[in-house]
Amino acid sequence: MIRQPAVAGQFYPGDETKLRSELATLIPSLNMREKVVGIISPHAGYLYSGAVAGELYGRIAIPPTVVILGPNHHGVGARAALYPEGEWLTPLGSVAVNTRLAQLLCKHAPLVEEDSTAHHYEHSLEVQLPFLQFVRPDVTIVPVCLGFGDFGRCLSLGEGLARAVREYGEETLIVASSDMSHYEPAAAAREKDDLALREVLAMEPLRLVQVCRTKGITMCGVIPAAAMLVAALELGATRAELVRYATSGDVTGDNRQVVAYAALTVS
Repeated sequence: MIRQPAVAGQFYPGDETKLRSELATLIPSLNMREKVVGIISPHAGYLYSGAVAGELYGRIAIPPTVVILGPNHHGVGARAALYPEGEWLTPLGSVAVNTRLAQLLCKHAPLVEEDSTAHHYEHSLEVQLPFLQFVRPDVTIVPVCLGFGDFGRCLSLGEGLARAVREYGEETLIVASSDMSHYEPAAAAREKDDLALREVLAMEPLRLVQVCRTKGITMCGVIPAAAMLVAALELGATRAELVRYATSGDVTGDNRQVVAYAALTVS
């Protein structure tokens, strides 16, 4: 199975040379990279969120195996859809699906279903790949697209993912793909997002979901982020750190209706 890129040439350059050049600008070169269990990374077009994601990917060590949890923006396919095997293509080349960890995830998290249809047009996982490839060309992935909204299944998935990673026995990074508030004035977006970020920094996945629901915070990847936090806690993580926060208004100069982006590490 080969998953063709859906948003190359739209969210990021479709030409390899141009993409490498842009990534080299976005990702800082650091001698020391931090080992982390999980991250939250934005997934908008690189023009808007690329600097936020780039700063994040520039400071962390990318292990050979990465689980990517992303929200389902299109409502197609299974509610916890795993792309089970094959390769994902980007202008930088192919990324293999790690079938061994994918199978372990199905074993330990029964709500996960093998389903490629949810991934055909979904951008939230795809936009992470060039960053991963640029930093770690031999990376393998386990791509999971999430379309449910309740914390019960989030808890079940996170705990199952932790069990799968432990049985897998090799270093694994869990990426939660999420933007923050959508289409609000920049000041209002920051006020709301601070409430959500406070729960991430406190390592409180249940409260993260609750505050987004009760305060109307349009964090599209709140479920992937919460599932990542559940898994990270099970795997021994104890702290989270905000790397960078920004909005589309920082690029366009128009702060009336922005989309906001945050990059965080969990270790």
